[in-house]
Amino acid sequence: MGEFQFADVFETVAAAIPDRPAVVHGGHAVTWREFDRRANALAADLLEVGLGHRSKVAAYLYNSPEYLETYFAATKAAMWPVNTNYRYGVEEITYLFENADAEAVVFDTAFADVAEKVRERMSGVRRWYAVGASPPDWAVPYESVVGAGADVPPAIGWPRAGSDVIMTYTGGTTGMPKGVMWSHAELFRVMGHGGNAVLGIAPIESLDDLGSAVHRRTEQPVVLEACPLMHATALGNAYGMLSLGATIVLLDNVRFDAAHLWDEVDRLGVTWMTIVGDAFARPLLAELDANPGRWKLDTLRVVYSAGVMWSHEVKAGMLVHLHDDVVLLDVFGSTEAAGMGRSVSTKANVAETATFLVGELAQVIADDDTFVRPGSGDIGRAAFGGPMPDGYYKDEKKTAETFRTIDGKRWSVPGDFATVELDGTMRLLGRGSVCINTAGEKVFVEEVEEVLKRHPQVRDAVCVGIPDPRFGETVCAIVEAPDGVVDVDATSVIDHVRSHLAGYKTPKDVVVVDSINRAPSGKVDYATLRALARERLGVLIPSVTACPFSRTRRGSRWTASWPTSTPPWLRRVHASSSRHRVVARPRGFHSCCIASSPNGSSSPSRVASPPERPPPAWRKRSASASARPSATACATRPESVPRPASRSSPKVSSCECSSTTPACPASPRCCSTRCTNAASTSISR
Repeated sequence: MGEFQFADVFETVAAAIPDRPAVVHGGHAVTWREFDRRANALAADLLEVGLGHRSKVAAYLYNSPEYLETYFAATKAAMWPVNTNYRYGVEEITYLFENADAEAVVFDTAFADVAEKVRERMSGVRRWYAVGASPPDWAVPYESVVGAGADVPPAIGWPRAGSDVIMTYTGGTTGMPKGVMWSHAELFRVMGHGGNAVLGIAPIESLDDLGSAVHRRTEQPVVLEACPLMHATALGNAYGMLSLGATIVLLDNVRFDAAHLWDEVDRLGVTWMTIVGDAFARPLLAELDANPGRWKLDTLRVVYSAGVMWSHEVKAGMLVHLHDDVVLLDVFGSTEAAGMGRSVSTKANVAETATFLVGELAQVIADDDTFVRPGSGDIGRAAFGGPMPDGYYKDEKKTAETFRTIDGKRWSVPGDFATVELDGTMRLLGRGSVCINTAGEKVFVEEVEEVLKRHPQVRDAVCVGIPDPRFGETVCAIVEAPDGVVDVDATSVIDHVRSHLAGYKTPKDVVVVDSINRAPSGKVDYATLRALARERLGVLIPSVTACPFSRTRRGSRWTASWPTSTPPWLRRVHASSSRHRVVARPRGFHSCCIASSPNGSSSPSRVASPPERPPPAWRKRSASASARPSATACATRPESVPRPASRSSPKVSSCECSSTTPACPASPRCCSTRCTNAASTSISR
């Protein structure tokens, strides 16, 4: 089999079935002939304004025909199309465009304000194309360029090749976005090489084979891409399906609407649907449960998911409503390692959560670069030795870390931890970048999150680590309640997890939010949610990455050193070790972070508001302390300071303190270290 370039592939399909629809968007359909002609016109304009071989063309768009046309046009001229996360702000998009060396941007006019601010910050973009109504004066109306179309692709002074690149930016929650460089040849291979085993379509040997196969096929797949094309799951699947001559269906609403999706499945006779795990499957199942029999769904044969965990119970629930021959295909992979493993679910056999069948090209690699033995229980990193990207654009260090050579073979190791069961299946544990280390034990958050989402009072959940002076970190559950649930019972949620998982994996705290705010791809911004949880729980985080105080003892005296930016209160350390008294402190600080001064007073950091705490008799209350927010519940636990919690906190039956307030559990003056029957958990809303 030779190397293929996607522009050649799509042009072959367009010649074979010119009048069949290539893309359907709401009530608008673009035929393969129109798809090809419009891309020809855009490619010619890109060349006319000075873009050349391997120039970068960014698509800053919602799902639309223009998105796929932009990619098709760039590949026709052997340029590199680049995705853009439309949720990014000005700073992030500026960084992305500059990092990608973008020379042309096709943007939706809904993003015109952001695009204009980005344009003011960078001069490298030669052409801005505006899609939609009311384009700004500084941009070229997209339709004025492509509307008339062109019969033939423009002449270029360089060859198309399988080594041409499609660049997909990924990340941003654990670092700056990184451009993953997929060559056309490798992406074509990983997407089935012009075939699809699930649909019974054989790979192709040549473009002639493709043209004749597509022409002979009386019924082409109708594929609904429910998730955004700006992410690899939808874009990769769309490329693979277009290579079969499929019709791509894109939803015409910006926000996900599960009922509308099911309407489109019935209206257009969708045969294949692409989603992203539970982020899409749960609301889809909720609609089916609420409206049994409303949709026929008699054409649907495959529901495909990748990128986010798809839980066993949600799969089982969906299959109740779908026809007997429907297959749920759950693929384990990432932008850096597509198609690493998969699980297949039918009504007769529903696959377990995060358990995948893998081939010889997928392995779990231990820290010493050996392969984890099946059934050993050892944990390693999932690795893929099949088709993979060239690396990260302009980041040789990260490329070397992710794409590793072991015993002469190149492996893609994105960072997902996994084990190998005795039968050879791979059990995914989660991404190491959000792993929680508690008392030396690793907690992979996806495992806990899936258990949390089975609780009736939880619609969605995320776990983050909370600093703890004893254990290093403890697990905190951030949960989104279903509609109609006013108060979440923290004790019930925690007991539910404890009944399924080891004790150290059980959340010690529960924070309730209105929304987890998942990205359209289903991914979560863990950094933002971690900061929110710490703020809600009153956990102090120093303004430096670690306690800045460095001290060494010389005889009976301490020698202290501080960064110049250290606040004055934190410098108050006694010269005499015998007078350095450590007091009870907010979580997240070393014992030296609150120290008594010669007169016995101390002042905590004001970086974040700690929970209210009664001052000891020997301690003078600082002026700033009166501004601290009061805790709203007495929910204590060993080795920690009481945290602020909400009115929905677990109730306390009695309190062994001298507080005279009528409702001790809601009082900030509940000062004893132990309350009778006090809950060992806290909840914040």
